[in-house]
Amino acid sequence: MEKAFARYRIMSFVTGTTLLTLFVFLILHGIDLSLWKNLKVLVTIDGIAHGVVLYPIYLVMSFQVALKARLHIGYVVLMMLAGFVPGLAFYMERRMRMKLFPVTAPYA
Repeated sequence: MEKAFARYRIMSFVTGTTLLTLFVFLILHGIDLSLWKNLKVLVTIDGIAHGVVLYPIYLVMSFQVALKARLHIGYVVLMMLAGFVPGLAFYMERRMRMKLFPVTAPYA
């Protein structure tokens, strides 16, 4: 269980970070359109990395933890949404750590 959670935790941080960078790029696009021309390549690379590669891996890790821990379907849905809502991946990772390892949280 701890190894599955460690993999989930890594993917949660990586996926959450790429989503936050996409969100920041979107805010910068709204502020200054000339900056968007310089960032378009980074946005494309980050968007493809998040949507095509990292988010599906994150989903697999989430389902693996959910199956091993026999989590309620509500937690599974929140874990899936964490890949779409900026910042939620970090919150869900902490909630899952406190739920699954309440006394001795690994990697605290």
